[in-house]
Amino acid sequence: MKIGFIGTGVMGTGMINNLLKANFEVTVYNRTKQHAQTVLANGAQWQDTPAKVAEVSDVVITIVGFPKDVEKVYFGSNGIFEGATSDETLIDMTTSSPILAKKIADYGYQKGIHVLDAPVSGGDIGAKNGTLTIMVGGDAKTFDQIRPILKAMGTAITRFGDAGQGQNAKMANQIMIAGTMTGMIESLMYATKAGLDPDQMIQTINGGAAENWSMANYGPRILHGDLKPGFAAKHFLKDLRIALAVADQMKLSLPGTQQARELYEKMVDQDHWGDLGTQGLIKLYEK
Repeated sequence: MKIGFIGTGVMGTGMINNLLKANFEVTVYNRTKQHAQTVLANGAQWQDTPAKVAEVSDVVITIVGFPKDVEKVYFGSNGIFEGATSDETLIDMTTSSPILAKKIADYGYQKGIHVLDAPVSGGDIGAKNGTLTIMVGGDAKTFDQIRPILKAMGTAITRFGDAGQGQNAKMANQIMIAGTMTGMIESLMYATKAGLDPDQMIQTINGGAAENWSMANYGPRILHGDLKPGFAAKHFLKDLRIALAVADQMKLSLPGTQQARELYEKMVDQDHWGDLGTQGLIKLYEK
């Protein structure tokens, strides 16, 4: 099975490498070819546009930055839909809008093209190790057919329903992370101010009822001054804005998530630290 992959950033690179390790033939495209050099060196092939990737692939996977990037990659000039053919399968693994996911699926259906939305959780570590959590929306039969591809990239793979439901599941995931990220940082700030050993505190927290992924994976990075993005703050802010916009449509109030969004807006929009990892929120507290 020939796989096309569009987006060779931090997440995409790890995911492509795992597809190559699983002996899939992979053709890639990225806006900046230089950022694809790692996967090209590992055996991936290159095409100059998303349309050309779609022309030579049975399945096309996308993981790009923002919903506007997703829309351009699928519907724009030289986009995927210009090259995709009937019975091809398209999988958007970007964390994006459920509304856009439905739009892509509906358009694909009209062309006889299968579409799944399958956003992921697990950050750069999960992408590198092939242990991502993958949340899928779309046709059940299509999901079963491409499951072997998803298994090359993730370990917890769940279909939640029809088109858009994968994105809704990811929004629920991001709402949870909003709470654990702010909780982790405030916990470390409190422990440090109180004169506690933060290393001991991390070990203790992760051995009790407050155990969480954010503390286990990002806590040690913070203590070592490592604010490089496993997942960029600007992308997390995008996710929180999508989640709250959908919540508004459902007439659902999420005050904790609103507070997290405001903190990340200060970090990204005011202090221009959006290219740091989500754990870079610590700088806002230190300031």
